[in-house]
Amino acid sequence: MRKIKVGAIYRHFKGDYVYVIGIAKHSESLKDLVIYSHNNRLWARPVDMFLSKVDCEKYPDVKQKYRFEEVNNKNNRKEEN
Repeated sequence: MRKIKVGAIYRHFKGDYVYVIGIAKHSESLKDLVIYSHNNRLWARPVDMFLSKVDCEKYPDVKQKYRFEEVNNKNNRKEEN
């Protein structure tokens, strides 16, 4: 099972990079949300959506398997503040 690493950089399948700040609970549903930074803004997305696979029917030319994938190679990292 994939886990989200707080403090890690992830690449969105469309090419943008995000910085994961933490995991929060939704105040009403209590579902886990990923809190991340992108283009100097804070965003929240449900964990299951963050970890989901790319819809290959909708995006047939995408090479990335998952919506967000952790960037492991330091040469490919792009810091987001």
